[in-house]
Amino acid sequence: MIGGNLPNISFETFYVSKEEPNNELIPEIVRIGKKLKELKIIKESDGIISLSFGKRVLINGYVEDISNIKRKELFEIVDYDPVKNNLLIIGSIEPRLETPVHWMIHHARTDVNAAIQINNVELVEKVKNKIPETDKDYLTGSFDQIKDVLRLLRDNKKLITKNQSIIFVGNTIKEVEKDIIKTFEESK
Repeated sequence: MIGGNLPNISFETFYVSKEEPNNELIPEIVRIGKKLKELKIIKESDGIISLSFGKRVLINGYVEDISNIKRKELFEIVDYDPVKNNLLIIGSIEPRLETPVHWMIHHARTDVNAAIQINNVELVEKVKNKIPETDKDYLTGSFDQIKDVLRLLRDNKKLITKNQSIIFVGNTIKEVEKDIIKTFEESK
């Protein structure tokens, strides 16, 4: 978590396979990671990019450099059970705490196939009061945070998770990319 003094939650991860993902969406994640770092919107490790395909979600774990993301830093979410807080994945990297939030976003809205989360407090401050914000400073990845994020996404395609990050969603990665660039151009 970036801001606040709240502890993080954890979830149990079950690996269907430890193989690196081999997915046609990987080049799109690599491309957008490079672009957002070039534009100084995302720093080395403060971004989460997720793309859905069918019922699965391709997402990055903790990365050293989002602009040079490797296949081994990605994994596929096969399933997530919010009641048991269990994650079923394909890949060898450890999932980020924000992973359940991304899974639920992709499965709550049929028009969302791409989500980008930027964990940068400085950028959050620049757009504060222009983007809807969660009610509280929730535990990262908690069910309460997920519920509030989904509530805000009913009528929005971007939101701030209080003291933590900005999440952008859209039907395509290009749509999300345009929204991110426009948002940060307007905040200068």
